[in-house]
Amino acid sequence: MGKIIITCALTGGVPTKEMTPYVPVTPEEIAESAYSCYNAGAAVVHVHARDENGMPTSEPKVFEDIVTRIRGKCPELIINISTGGRGRTQEERGSALYLKPEMASLTTGSVNFPNIAYVNPPDIIEMLARQMKQYKIKPELEIFDSSMIPNAVYLHKQGLIDAPLYFNFVLGLKGAMPADGKYFFRCLTDIPEGSIWTVSGIGKSQLEMNLYAIFNGGHVRTGIEDNIWFDRENNDKATNERLVERVVRLARKYKREPATPDEARQILGLIQ
Repeated sequence: MGKIIITCALTGGVPTKEMTPYVPVTPEEIAESAYSCYNAGAAVVHVHARDENGMPTSEPKVFEDIVTRIRGKCPELIINISTGGRGRTQEERGSALYLKPEMASLTTGSVNFPNIAYVNPPDIIEMLARQMKQYKIKPELEIFDSSMIPNAVYLHKQGLIDAPLYFNFVLGLKGAMPADGKYFFRCLTDIPEGSIWTVSGIGKSQLEMNLYAIFNGGHVRTGIEDNIWFDRENNDKATNERLVERVVRLARKYKREPATPDEARQILGLIQ
């Protein structure tokens, strides 16, 4: 089934130091965690930014600090920055794209999160896609609901996203797709031929979804953004490095060797 791309979602917008001491929050901590995950076998890091109070921010200078530090510590890594942000404007959400990371997240529809609606109007989706096209950034298409897949395909048909399309199926989040095989396989059925895909499992579903991806020839996202626990009983708090190491062990057990960053670039079409 070929090499497997391991992405680590380092920080996110929800975990706090009070929830887990292992979530990296400052630019220094995020860069150090990225470096540890790279050494453990990750090819991609998904990056959110936090302000001086540890709260989510879209401030470009904070993203610039993070990206510069990661590039300084491990220039081989593929950096994927978040354009998410509940309640933020398109200008705020796309304000760090000028940094020209190789990848950025793009959610192609709206969805309910546990305590808030994550609203992505068509005009914001299209404008973010246009900005990514301008800066030659590959979108990671965040799929919280299967209805977001045809929205992504439409953007491709409009010439705003280049093939191969790269989908990240997010399962197990309350209010969105459950972490269930029928939803997983429905997503696989709906994406265009030749697409590349990865799977994110939220909370207790993380390990199960990791295995779904490994067994079915896809790629894996792990990390504290999605799950702060290493075990299903919530007794052992995870680090990003340990979560990556577990995916590496499982992938190798089932004859899937982790892709290096340059091999991931080839798979994703980042190298022409």
